Amino acid sequence: MKFLVTGGAGYIGSHMVNFLLKKNHDVTIFDNLSTGKFINKNRIKFEKVDLINLSKLNKSMKNKKFDAVFHFAGLSIVSESEKKTKKYYLNNVLATKNLIKSMIKYNINNLIFSSSASVYGLPTTKKISENHRTRPISEYGKNKKEIEKILIKFGKKKNFKSISFRYFNAAGADESAKIGESHHPETHLIPKVLESVKHRKKNMYVYGNTYNTKDGTCIRDYIHVNDIARAHYYGLKKFKNRKCTLTYNIGTGRGHSVLEILNGIEKITKKKLNIIFKRKRKGDPPILVADCKKIFKELKWKPKYKNINTILLTAWKWHKKT
Repeated sequence: MKFLVTGGAGYIGSHMVNFLLKKNHDVTIFDNLSTGKFINKNRIKFEKVDLINLSKLNKSMKNKKFDAVFHFAGLSIVSESEKKTKKYYLNNVLATKNLIKSMIKYNINNLIFSSSASVYGLPTTKKISENHRTRPISEYGKNKKEIEKILIKFGKKKNFKSISFRYFNAAGADESAKIGESHHPETHLIPKVLESVKHRKKNMYVYGNTYNTKDGTCIRDYIHVNDIARAHYYGLKKFKNRKCTLTYNIGTGRGHSVLEILNGIEKITKKKLNIIFKRKRKGDPPILVADCKKIFKELKWKPKYKNINTILLTAWKWHKKT
């Protein structure tokens, strides 16, 4: 089959590309390389495309008969989204709207969208199901919610088929250690700590240790990046339905605290960390754990990477190589 992967040079996008190539599919990447880094591979068609520019996007989409589009392109640093609201709106909401318009123009249906658990905001239940209210507290979360609403609208008006996957905390790296997670600036806990360990920095700052959790630190649901890619692939079968506008959580259904992650990193790196507690950050929910019953049942998907230390080890192998 023939697939387009937007943002295919980024963290999750590159793992999706890798997964599709292993299945011997025809893969094209559109990426503006603003945050991603393209690893040249002979089997990939690559075009430097900025989705904000609709006329250039249309030129790139013309005569391309993709079976489906995996859409990962966009900006994802939550703290930055608060300061640069216009930039985030253009790169996330407008860019996605342009992509949908271009797909419809050239009769390309079937979009799999990279959404986020940030659409839920502060949870009112221990585990969050897809039926939980969506009340995002960050601009990034608001962007994702607006895109989901746009997809529903196009689904009703144009029978445009889409699946929105709401990720919890993507983590880990491919077993090959050829691709992994790197952001600038790095804001995600696991790569941030592993980079510090690699550069022999022992001080680790933890924001808040008075949350109503087992050890006072925030709890999150960490899902391996290859499990995310596999879930996207499983989603393709839903496009056989006459109508398709679906939403699924992607997580493990298990939560791990910040201290558990740091202890796991100490174990796999054999390095002792000096943990320094700082004040809580505004808007950090104490617990974010996915209820995954819907994806388990409807897509027959379950995570293969169930042990957090296995996930951490794949990430560490990649960080050591870079």
